[in-house]
This record gives sequence, C-alpha cells and structure tokens, in this order.
Amino acid sequence: MTDANAAAEKATLRHYLDSGHRALEWKLEGLSERDARRPMTPTGTNLLGLVKHVASTEAEYLGACFGHPFPEPMPWMDDDAEPNSDMWATADESIGDVLAFYRRVQAHSDATVEALPLDAPGVVPWWGTPEVTLHRVLVHVIAETDRHAGHADIVRELLDGAVGLGATNSNLPDRDAAWWGAYVAHLDELAEKAGDIHQVPETDAG
Repeated sequence: MTDANAAAEKATLRHYLDSGHRALEWKLEGLSERDARRPMTPTGTNLLGLVKHVASTEAEYLGACFGHPFPEPMPWMDDDAEPNSDMWATADESIGDVLAFYRRVQAHSDATVEALPLDAPGVVPWWGTPEVTLHRVLVHVIAETDRHAGHADIVRELLDGAVGLGATNSNLPDRDAAWWGAYVAHLDELAEKAGDIHQVPETDAG
C-alpha cells in the first residue's frame, strides 16, 4: 500500500470514529443530570454510563495497547473495581465532567493514531489472540462506539422522544405525531397477525 493510500485509509477510519464520537455526545445534549443517569432497561442501561464506558474502553484500546497509556487514573476499570462500574457515573460526576473526559480520551486517541502506521503492532491482553495492528483495533473501536451509539439512540428516544444522528438530522421520515402513532399501531397489528399465522401448534405432552 502506498503512503497516499495508507493516509487515505487512516483518514477514513478516523472520520467514522469521529462520527461515532459526535453522535454519542449529542445524545446527552439538553438532558438533566437525573435523566442522563436514569436506568432505562432491566440491566440498568443509561446514557451517561454508556458514554463513560465507551470513553474508558477507547482509552485502553488506543492507549496502553499501543504503549501510549492514557495519563489519567480510571479506577472504575481496575480489576478490583465494583462490577459494571464503568457503566454509570457517580453523583459527583456531572454530564460536563464525563463529556470533558471523553474529549480528552479522543485527543489522546488522535495522538496515538497520528503517531503510528496502520500496521503498527499492539497487544490487547484480554483478547484470546492478543497480538493486533492499529488497523484492526481502530475497526474494533469504531464498531464498539457505533454499537453503543445504537443503544443510546433507543435510550434517548425512551427518555424524551429525541431521535437521529444529530440536532439537524433525524435520519427518519419527516412526519407528524399522528402519522407516527398510526405507523406504530400498524406495526403492532402486523405483529399480532404474524403471531396468529405462525403460531406453533401445541403438542400433546401426554
């Protein structure tokens, strides 16, 4: 691969990672401290915790795994930390604090990616095959970020109905509330009909 092609591929990867960063940050915009922390699933998924988790894992993947450790302590990631403690923010950690942490992680990641070629070797100790390249880890971090951005989409919609990729892009058809109500009712009707059509016959257990 030529230097120009390698630079273009790196720029593409960085573009998609940055898009994931911006999408996740926007999911916290306009929320109260309470709503940002509200657990919205039976396993406690909450928006501020999602952002804290994504920031923390990126700090490790694009930091220590390439000999460039993130310089701040992250006690919630320690082996002896309370289980799942990277998935929620303490009462003392504000939305602004978590976002500022995430942006410092992003700057640290940028420095790692800028300094190394895509085929630079690294080690992910918690993987079964720990020897990796920067290219592979960048793809993994993009996938991880977008996976959790999808979680954040659903959590934010459940909180206040806000949807989309950003403030100016809902990524949905431009329809009013009545249309969406009818649309959801239609899907519910289809679900009921499909349940009747594909119902598995009961067998005689005797």
